[in-house]
Amino acid sequence: MHQKKSLKIAFVVLTALVAWFAIILQFSISFSIFLSEGRTFGGILVQLLSYFTILSNILVAISLTLPLLNPTGKWGKYFSSESVTGAITVYIATVGITYNIILRNLIILEGFSVLANELLHVVVPVLYVLYWFLFAAKARLKWGELYYWLIYPLVYLIYILIRGAISGYYPYPFVDVNVLGYATVAINSLGMIAGFAILSALLILTGRSMYKSNN
Repeated sequence: MHQKKSLKIAFVVLTALVAWFAIILQFSISFSIFLSEGRTFGGILVQLLSYFTILSNILVAISLTLPLLNPTGKWGKYFSSESVTGAITVYIATVGITYNIILRNLIILEGFSVLANELLHVVVPVLYVLYWFLFAAKARLKWGELYYWLIYPLVYLIYILIRGAISGYYPYPFVDVNVLGYATVAINSLGMIAGFAILSALLILTGRSMYKSNN
């Protein structure tokens, strides 16, 4: 038991460090490029935080760091709960799946951008999914969690569509109304939400099965 706890802590520390490094690296690269083009600090920050990838990696980093710093505190317990770790697993897994199936190779990257990109879209998703399978609690996962887990992607989708309508900028090509039009984007959006729902259902089913098999 002590060995497993030590292994969990080591794995969590590793994953948190990789996530924070990837986020800081991406922010450093983006600010360096965009500030040299005359963009404002606030504008760059808003654009970066308009990416589901960035937001989900930040969630991963925070959700692993706070329980390490204060495991018995309010936020430590919250981010260690079955529902929250399950939700974040769905979100970060979606980042990896979507990028590697749909978005990979759409943009040619160079230098440290390649490293940041791979960390954010491959390494962190794989590490966090492994963390969920190996160490996360699964005892109280209920089917009703699925509805709560869909709130974040729904709110995100509404946000980027509203921001896009105002600014003309859409962070992902499959929601780019300027190119695709609202009808196609609506279909794509329904497909995205359906994907989240299916992945959530699979994770809940897996978690419940794993918990039963271990008890």
